[in-house]
Amino acid sequence: MQDPDARHHPETADEPAPAHGVGPWEGEWPADDRFDPELLAHGDRRNVVDRYRYWRMESIVADLDARRHGFHVAIENWQHDMNIGSIVRSANAFLADTVHIIGRRRWNRRGAMVTDRYQHVVHHETVTAFAEWARAERIPVIAVDNLDGAVPVDQAELPERCVLLFGAEGPGLSEDALAAASGHVEITQYGSTRSINAGAAAAIIMYEWCRRHAS
Repeated sequence: MQDPDARHHPETADEPAPAHGVGPWEGEWPADDRFDPELLAHGDRRNVVDRYRYWRMESIVADLDARRHGFHVAIENWQHDMNIGSIVRSANAFLADTVHIIGRRRWNRRGAMVTDRYQHVVHHETVTAFAEWARAERIPVIAVDNLDGAVPVDQAELPERCVLLFGAEGPGLSEDALAAASGHVEITQYGSTRSINAGAAAAIIMYEWCRRHAS
């Protein structure tokens, strides 16, 4: 499958350029090192906001780094959950500081839609290693799971600097992960299902954090 975020997509008679994105730069090229000559010459078909059209990938990351929010996202990865990619994509959309993958190093990147190129992602072998990192950074861990005693997120405290911890689809958070958290929140539901999709839940929680703290 062709990478949707390839450096450029030259048009051919048999394969027209995708409808999204922009074509080659028209007129005199900008004298700015942030711009990529290949993208200026061939067009930019990447899934990026207009602000970053024609920019080098490393320039985009540097600009994001200057504006990243105070929350991190952590995900337990014990069963190759396909939701991890969509959570990474949401973390990029909501400008999370870093995504922490706990457990298996390999994760399904399909749902990320190459946003992991712009999002810091780190790995922790175990929950213990992750918890030690959080303690060293003095950053509270907020577990997200619909368990007894969890506080509805619209009523809960979400610190400006924190880690939002999510479990795998189905089993949810492990006992070790729950024990590592200093707070537990849930999403209020109104229908018959016991839980909602992990990727959707993560996006809701990140949006709630941004609603309160993002400038």
